[in-house]
Amino acid sequence: MLAEVRGLNEECGVFGVWGHEDAAQITYYGLQSLQHRGQEGAGIVVSDGKKLRGAKGEGLVAEIFSEEKVRELPGSGAIGHVRYTTAGGGGYENVQPLLFHSQSDSLALAHNGNLINATSLRHQLEAQGSIFQTTSDTEVLAHLIRRGGFGAMKDRVKHALSMLKGAYAFLVMTENELLVALDPNGLRPLSLGQIGDAYCVASETCAFDIVGAEFIRDVEPGELLIINKDGVRSERFSMATNQAICTMEYVYFSRPDSDIHGINVHSARKRLGIQLAKEMNIEADVVTGVPDSSISAAIGFAEETGIPYEMGLIKNRYVGRTFIQPSQALREQGVKMKLSPVRGVVEGKRVVMVDDSIVRGTTSKRIVKMLKDAGALEVHVCISSPPIKNPCYYGIDTSTREELISATHTDEELRRAIGADSLTFLSVEGMIEAIGHEKQNGHCGQCLACFTGDYPTEILPDTMHPHDKETLC
Repeated sequence: MLAEVRGLNEECGVFGVWGHEDAAQITYYGLQSLQHRGQEGAGIVVSDGKKLRGAKGEGLVAEIFSEEKVRELPGSGAIGHVRYTTAGGGGYENVQPLLFHSQSDSLALAHNGNLINATSLRHQLEAQGSIFQTTSDTEVLAHLIRRGGFGAMKDRVKHALSMLKGAYAFLVMTENELLVALDPNGLRPLSLGQIGDAYCVASETCAFDIVGAEFIRDVEPGELLIINKDGVRSERFSMATNQAICTMEYVYFSRPDSDIHGINVHSARKRLGIQLAKEMNIEADVVTGVPDSSISAAIGFAEETGIPYEMGLIKNRYVGRTFIQPSQALREQGVKMKLSPVRGVVEGKRVVMVDDSIVRGTTSKRIVKMLKDAGALEVHVCISSPPIKNPCYYGIDTSTREELISATHTDEELRRAIGADSLTFLSVEGMIEAIGHEKQNGHCGQCLACFTGDYPTEILPDTMHPHDKETLC
């Protein structure tokens, strides 16, 4: 399917706003800016102070929400979600926000990340009488909150969060307030902003630019924000925090115009390209990046080496969802539908092709072949991150080691497999230095698990693929 054109996909993006008369419309535009984080489903739930109502569907934000449908969601509070399916599988019932009604109150949930102990918690809850309506790990939190008694919502949420393990940025909305929580390792990005007298939260700061909000600060690991008519209050649900933001947010996932913990994503990627150039010595005629996430790194590489940067690959932005699950014949042509070489740029040239990562190797092989078919004399593949050798359990769709080509092949074997004339990966040390994240307690402040196998949380056996249990570091 078309997802093979890019090797990695993240689970989702979240956006919320409280205290704005056009909450649904603000959330719609916020989700539009986060569309790159998930294209399989989207939803919005609003609060008018008396009840919660929502709309959701499978597809892109613009396909699901017409202007009329947005107007049918009046309220001053809203949360929204865009989804890429990993945990729980697809289907309408798993599209978020999840909305639950009861005799006492209602609850809406939106989640970015993956709960690594969701399976065991689900078994426990079902044994105690819970009946789940979805296969999403997100629903576990709703059941834990409801079983927390009749105390203040923030206390019930805190107790529920204390039972979770893994990566999560949660938005929890009732009729009267919006609660925002980030896991103790801060694995997923989450920021707080303000638009007039209203407050908003988003997976990426680029959403604030779209809706005209002012960035206030990043949500801290283990922090719970309570947003209501009295403003914003910060409390802790965990003091045992250890910042470990996903490194791939800087390398690939986030939009270049977003800032994560004070670091602009475009600038970080450009520095990755510069550092990559410093770590290798190659003669070439032209540098090109694989659109879109690798262009910044390619520009940095070209500036450092003095080799001209050219647009050697063009991305077709009008393929549309018709081809997300094409026939087998079209699946084989997936890269050609999405990317095209510029013959006038690469023909007769020694080409440096900069990309952000190699996951399964199929995409790199096809792009190298396309460039050579367009007349490139040599294709030197330069990757602005280290080899991905370990599965991710925190919401990225690489859950088994066997699907990662660098886990089963040497760099030379991989070079031959993709047909490149040379293959260079950035070092782990070079990547850390280039991103420049502030160190936390002597640690780089980033999750490096997919590169090094050093996971920031305990990995439970029921999270792992059977083939990986014996190889977990």
